[in-house]
Amino acid sequence: MGRKVHPKAIRIGINKEWDSAWYAHKTKYPQILAQDLKIKKMIHKSMKDAGIDRIRIRRSANKIDVLVYVARPGVAIGRGGEGIDLLQKELKRITKSEIELKIKEIRKADLSAKIVARTIADGIERRQPSKLLVASAIEKIMAAGAKGTKIWISGRINNASQARTVKAGSGSVPAQTLRADVDYAFEAAQTMDAGLMGVKVWIYRGGEDDNTSENEE
Repeated sequence: MGRKVHPKAIRIGINKEWDSAWYAHKTKYPQILAQDLKIKKMIHKSMKDAGIDRIRIRRSANKIDVLVYVARPGVAIGRGGEGIDLLQKELKRITKSEIELKIKEIRKADLSAKIVARTIADGIERRQPSKLLVASAIEKIMAAGAKGTKIWISGRINNASQARTVKAGSGSVPAQTLRADVDYAFEAAQTMDAGLMGVKVWIYRGGEDDNTSENEE
Protein backbone atom coordinates (compact mmCIF):
# COMPACT_ATOMS: atom_id res chain seq x y z
CA MET A 1 0.00 0.00 0.00
CA GLY A 2 1.41 3.36 -0.99
CA ARG A 3 2.27 5.77 1.79
CA LYS A 4 1.68 9.31 0.65
CA VAL A 5 2.79 12.39 2.55
CA HIS A 6 1.61 15.96 2.06
CA PRO A 7 4.10 17.67 -0.33
CA LYS A 8 4.11 20.89 1.70
CA ALA A 9 4.06 19.40 5.19
CA ILE A 10 7.18 17.30 4.57
CA ARG A 11 9.10 20.44 3.52
CA ILE A 12 8.29 22.57 6.57
CA GLY A 13 11.55 23.91 7.96
CA ILE A 14 13.31 23.46 4.63
CA ASN A 15 11.57 25.80 2.19
CA LYS A 16 8.09 26.02 3.75
CA GLU A 17 6.79 27.66 6.92
CA TRP A 18 3.88 27.01 9.24
CA ASP A 19 0.82 29.06 8.33
CA SER A 20 0.19 29.64 12.04
CA ALA A 21 3.02 30.39 14.47
CA TRP A 22 2.28 30.59 18.19
CA TYR A 23 2.73 28.70 21.44
CA ALA A 24 -0.05 27.82 23.86
CA HIS A 25 -0.51 25.67 26.92
CA LYS A 26 -2.28 22.40 26.20
CA THR A 27 -5.41 23.62 27.99
CA LYS A 28 -5.72 26.63 25.67
CA TYR A 29 -4.50 25.01 22.45
CA PRO A 30 -7.94 23.82 21.20
CA GLN A 31 -9.53 27.24 21.67
CA ILE A 32 -6.72 29.07 19.86
CA LEU A 33 -6.71 26.55 17.02
CA ALA A 34 -10.48 26.92 16.62
CA GLN A 35 -10.04 30.69 16.59
CA ASP A 36 -7.42 30.43 13.83
CA LEU A 37 -9.79 28.34 11.73
CA LYS A 38 -12.59 30.84 12.31
CA ILE A 39 -10.31 33.72 11.23
CA LYS A 40 -9.33 31.90 8.04
CA LYS A 41 -12.92 30.98 7.24
CA MET A 42 -14.06 34.59 7.63
CA ILE A 43 -11.21 35.89 5.44
CA HIS A 44 -11.92 33.33 2.71
CA LYS A 45 -15.59 34.32 2.74
CA SER A 46 -14.84 38.05 2.63
CA MET A 47 -12.07 37.85 -0.01
CA LYS A 48 -13.30 34.95 -2.14
CA ASP A 49 -12.80 36.95 -5.36
CA ALA A 50 -9.32 38.23 -4.45
CA GLY A 51 -7.48 35.00 -5.27
CA ILE A 52 -6.18 33.96 -1.85
CA ASP A 53 -2.93 32.01 -1.91
CA ARG A 54 -2.44 31.55 1.83
CA ILE A 55 -3.12 33.13 5.21
CA ARG A 56 -0.40 33.46 7.84
CA ILE A 57 -1.19 34.06 11.50
CA ARG A 58 1.37 35.14 14.10
CA ARG A 59 0.41 35.61 17.76
CA SER A 60 2.09 37.51 20.58
CA ALA A 61 0.82 38.04 24.12
CA ASN A 62 -1.67 40.78 23.26
CA LYS A 63 -1.81 40.91 19.47
CA ILE A 64 -2.64 38.81 16.42
CA ASP A 65 -0.87 39.56 13.13
CA VAL A 66 -2.64 38.25 10.03
CA LEU A 67 -0.98 38.41 6.61
CA VAL A 68 -3.06 37.45 3.58
CA TYR A 69 -1.32 36.70 0.27
CA VAL A 70 -3.62 37.46 -2.66
CA ALA A 71 -3.47 37.76 -6.44
CA ARG A 72 -5.77 40.80 -6.59
CA PRO A 73 -5.06 43.12 -3.64
CA GLY A 74 -7.42 45.83 -4.91
CA VAL A 75 -10.36 43.45 -4.57
CA ALA A 76 -9.26 42.41 -1.07
CA ILE A 77 -8.76 45.97 0.21
CA GLY A 78 -11.91 47.41 -1.31
CA ARG A 79 -12.65 50.97 -2.35
CA GLY A 80 -10.73 53.36 -0.12
CA GLY A 81 -9.74 50.48 2.16
CA GLU A 82 -13.33 50.05 3.29
CA GLY A 83 -13.39 46.28 2.81
CA ILE A 84 -10.30 45.51 4.87
CA ASP A 85 -11.35 47.94 7.62
CA LEU A 86 -14.73 46.26 8.04
CA LEU A 87 -13.14 42.82 8.08
CA GLN A 88 -10.57 43.87 10.67
CA LYS A 89 -13.30 45.21 12.96
CA GLU A 90 -15.26 41.97 12.62
CA LEU A 91 -12.15 39.90 13.39
CA LYS A 92 -11.51 42.01 16.49
CA ARG A 93 -15.08 41.38 17.60
CA ILE A 94 -14.91 37.58 17.34
CA THR A 95 -11.38 37.22 18.76
CA LYS A 96 -11.65 39.95 21.39
CA SER A 97 -8.00 40.73 20.66
CA GLU A 98 -5.98 43.42 18.92
CA ILE A 99 -5.61 42.37 15.28
CA GLU A 100 -3.40 43.78 12.54
CA LEU A 101 -4.59 42.62 9.12
CA LYS A 102 -2.26 43.11 6.16
CA ILE A 103 -2.57 42.28 2.47
CA LYS A 104 0.38 41.25 0.30
CA GLU A 105 0.29 40.70 -3.45
CA ILE A 106 1.91 37.49 -4.68
CA ARG A 107 4.37 37.93 -7.50
CA LYS A 108 3.09 35.25 -9.89
CA ALA A 109 -0.43 33.95 -9.38
CA ASP A 110 0.10 31.22 -11.96
CA LEU A 111 2.74 29.66 -9.70
CA SER A 112 0.30 29.33 -6.79
CA ALA A 113 -1.20 25.84 -6.64
CA LYS A 114 -4.05 27.14 -4.46
CA ILE A 115 -5.11 29.80 -6.95
CA VAL A 116 -4.75 27.48 -9.96
CA ALA A 117 -6.78 24.73 -8.26
CA ARG A 118 -9.51 27.19 -7.26
CA THR A 119 -9.64 28.61 -10.80
CA ILE A 120 -10.11 25.11 -12.26
CA ALA A 121 -12.74 24.24 -9.63
CA ASP A 122 -14.66 27.44 -10.39
CA GLY A 123 -14.55 26.61 -14.10
CA ILE A 124 -15.92 23.12 -13.45
CA GLU A 125 -18.76 24.61 -11.41
CA ARG A 126 -19.57 26.86 -14.38
CA ARG A 127 -19.71 23.71 -16.57
CA GLN A 128 -16.64 24.53 -18.62
CA PRO A 129 -14.87 21.53 -20.23
CA SER A 130 -12.38 20.13 -17.72
CA LYS A 131 -9.93 19.18 -20.48
CA LEU A 132 -9.69 22.78 -21.70
CA LEU A 133 -9.40 24.11 -18.14
CA VAL A 134 -6.48 21.80 -17.39
CA ALA A 135 -4.71 22.49 -20.69
CA SER A 136 -5.03 26.25 -20.18
CA ALA A 137 -3.78 26.01 -16.59
CA ILE A 138 -0.72 23.94 -17.56
CA GLU A 139 0.16 26.38 -20.34
CA LYS A 140 -0.02 29.37 -17.97
CA ILE A 141 1.94 27.59 -15.23
CA MET A 142 4.81 26.67 -17.53
CA ALA A 143 4.80 30.15 -19.12
CA ALA A 144 5.16 31.66 -15.63
CA GLY A 145 8.46 29.85 -15.16
CA ALA A 146 7.56 26.57 -13.45
CA LYS A 147 9.83 23.58 -14.01
CA GLY A 148 6.95 21.15 -13.90
CA THR A 149 3.33 20.63 -12.92
CA LYS A 150 0.72 17.94 -12.64
CA ILE A 151 -3.04 18.28 -12.26
CA TRP A 152 -5.55 15.61 -11.21
CA ILE A 153 -9.32 15.92 -11.49
CA SER A 154 -11.44 13.24 -9.82
CA GLY A 155 -15.17 12.58 -9.92
CA ARG A 156 -17.91 12.10 -12.47
CA ILE A 157 -16.10 14.04 -15.17
CA ASN A 158 -18.34 15.40 -17.96
CA ASN A 159 -21.34 13.95 -16.08
CA ALA A 160 -20.16 10.37 -16.66
CA SER A 161 -22.00 7.56 -14.89
CA GLN A 162 -18.83 6.35 -13.17
CA ALA A 163 -16.23 8.36 -11.27
CA ARG A 164 -12.66 8.40 -12.54
CA THR A 165 -9.45 10.40 -12.25
CA VAL A 166 -7.96 12.35 -15.14
CA LYS A 167 -4.26 13.19 -14.85
CA ALA A 168 -2.27 15.69 -16.89
CA GLY A 169 1.04 17.45 -16.53
CA SER A 170 4.18 18.90 -18.02
CA GLY A 171 7.83 18.85 -17.00
CA SER A 172 8.93 17.09 -13.82
CA VAL A 173 7.64 17.23 -10.24
CA PRO A 174 10.08 15.70 -7.69
CA ALA A 175 8.32 13.56 -5.09
CA GLN A 176 11.22 12.91 -2.70
CA THR A 177 13.68 15.80 -3.16
CA LEU A 178 12.97 17.84 -0.04
CA ARG A 179 14.90 20.92 -1.18
CA ALA A 180 12.66 21.16 -4.27
CA ASP A 181 10.10 23.95 -3.95
CA VAL A 182 6.89 22.05 -4.72
CA ASP A 183 3.59 23.84 -4.11
CA TYR A 184 0.47 21.70 -3.65
CA ALA A 185 -3.23 22.40 -3.21
CA PHE A 186 -6.58 20.63 -3.21
CA GLU A 187 -9.91 22.26 -4.02
CA ALA A 188 -13.44 20.85 -4.37
CA ALA A 189 -15.96 21.75 -7.06
CA GLN A 190 -19.66 21.33 -6.28
CA THR A 191 -21.51 20.65 -9.54
CA MET A 192 -25.24 20.51 -10.17
CA ASP A 193 -25.28 17.23 -12.11
CA ALA A 194 -22.14 15.29 -11.17
CA GLY A 195 -21.92 16.05 -7.46
CA LEU A 196 -18.60 16.81 -5.80
CA MET A 197 -15.39 16.78 -7.83
CA GLY A 198 -11.83 17.15 -6.58
CA VAL A 199 -8.95 19.11 -8.08
CA LYS A 200 -5.32 18.53 -7.06
CA VAL A 201 -2.46 20.68 -8.34
CA TRP A 202 1.29 20.27 -7.90
CA ILE A 203 3.68 22.98 -9.14
CA TYR A 204 7.46 22.54 -9.11
CA ARG A 205 8.89 26.04 -8.86
CA GLY A 206 12.58 25.14 -8.65
CA GLY A 207 15.18 24.19 -6.09
CA GLU A 208 16.81 25.93 -3.14
CA ASP A 209 19.19 27.82 -5.42
CA ASP A 210 16.42 29.34 -7.57
CA ASN A 211 15.32 31.95 -5.01
CA THR A 212 11.71 30.78 -5.23
CA SER A 213 11.15 29.26 -1.81
CA GLU A 214 8.09 30.19 0.23
CA ASN A 215 10.27 31.66 2.97
CA GLU A 216 11.60 34.33 0.62
CA GLU A 217 8.31 35.48 -0.93
